[in-house]
Amino acid sequence: MTTVPKQLGFFTRVLDAAPPAERYRLAIEQIRHAEAHGYDSAWVAQHHFDGDEGGLPSPLVFLARAAADTERIRLGTGVVTLPLEDPVRVAEDAAVLDLLGDGRLELGLSSGGTPTTFPSFGVEFEERREAFARKHETLLAALSGAPFDHTGNRLHPARPELLDRLWLATFSAPLAVTAGRHGHGLMLSRTQPRPAQAPDTALWDIQNPLIDTYLEHLEPGTAPRISVARTLFVADDRDEALRLAERGYRTTRFARATLGDDVDRLPVTELLTRLDAHVGTPEDVLESLSQDTALPRATHLSFQVHSVDPPHEHVLRSIELVAERVAPELGWTPAASA
Repeated sequence: MTTVPKQLGFFTRVLDAAPPAERYRLAIEQIRHAEAHGYDSAWVAQHHFDGDEGGLPSPLVFLARAAADTERIRLGTGVVTLPLEDPVRVAEDAAVLDLLGDGRLELGLSSGGTPTTFPSFGVEFEERREAFARKHETLLAALSGAPFDHTGNRLHPARPELLDRLWLATFSAPLAVTAGRHGHGLMLSRTQPRPAQAPDTALWDIQNPLIDTYLEHLEPGTAPRISVARTLFVADDRDEALRLAERGYRTTRFARATLGDDVDRLPVTELLTRLDAHVGTPEDVLESLSQDTALPRATHLSFQVHSVDPPHEHVLRSIELVAERVAPELGWTPAASA
């Protein structure tokens, strides 16, 4: 494994089996647990109208509470779907949150990937890339303190420091180009669709070209920021980990949408391979991750238990085992203040 120092992130889609208020409480507890075990960052996803896919529509509101309950860990959006937002309001909320959180916000953005969400926000899904490009430029101007529209208005408080903490998440090359040209971070997902003509393509074989594209367009002298997310569920007992993973994936909509009726037929080990999930003891997970050629290129490792979604106490134990026995083998050094 690589010995290059990396940052370690805990990522949650806020999907614990509980009502929304309890989901939020458990997610805060998991973030605090990650901070206590030296993680460098915690990230939350944004999803609208679908509690089975993601439990949090307002990540900046949630992270304001997380900032109050933590001291050191960086707090990130993975991601805000910018075409559905007013970019000036995103800039205002992000600036206030970053000031309240002592400069710990990492602002991840995307153009969006759930077509059914867009009509409720008055945006056509087919026009999401154009909307993203337009709103992205407004957001950059607003954060910088420059006039962001024809009125000459400027953001107060401006927060130009956030311009160095923007990230773009993408499945395809155009946003990788944008991320590189602007010096943003590149965020790569825990899984993504395979080409129809090559359904067995390894995830890293899809993502390495995106990393190449990003690096090609990065200005000379700009340090790359590459976050590679992976599904990791680590447990003390391999059989228990597989049992919980099988229970999660046999019933989750994500697995059925990806694999169809194969979800019911595949052995659990093949099911996990097809869904890009790394499950088992620390030794099992490290062996599985050793094949992933995108991980050594990452500056940030972003690990999540979704869509396994084990019970809360197992999430906490997985956080511990990743920090103690997995991430150090991948080149991560725990935060000194942990």
